[in-house]
Amino acid sequence: MSDLTALLREKGLRSTPHRRAVLHALAEHPHVTAAEVAAEVGRLASGPGAVSELSRQGLYNVLEDLGRVGLVRSIEPAGSATLFELQLGDNHHHAICRSCGAVLDVPCSVGSAPCLDMPSPAGFVPDEAEVVWWGTCAECAAGS
Repeated sequence: MSDLTALLREKGLRSTPHRRAVLHALAEHPHVTAAEVAAEVGRLASGPGAVSELSRQGLYNVLEDLGRVGLVRSIEPAGSATLFELQLGDNHHHAICRSCGAVLDVPCSVGSAPCLDMPSPAGFVPDEAEVVWWGTCAECAAGS
């Protein structure tokens, strides 16, 4: 947890047990909903080094704080709940299985951000691209 404390302080945030617990949960379980983060934090609340319970509003506040400083990234796939993951700084994209909902990281297709070319309307300067591919994962394809 000392690494998480240093990371939070480096980003200008106080190192609270809840922030560390959320970061730990996302490190262990990427691409999860807020409810799944809450469940993992709740599990941590009963284990060694337990944290106090975190309210729903408290969880969203922590996620917002961590997102604002670039430690957490939210993914909003169409028709699905918002998913959260640690911001790894690698500008990756995602592939989502329509059958089982698995979310896979996909490396950026061309170099650094935004890594995709787009026509720049009226002087718009893109600095990031977010792509989600929908389809069937290897496990589901093998099972059909």
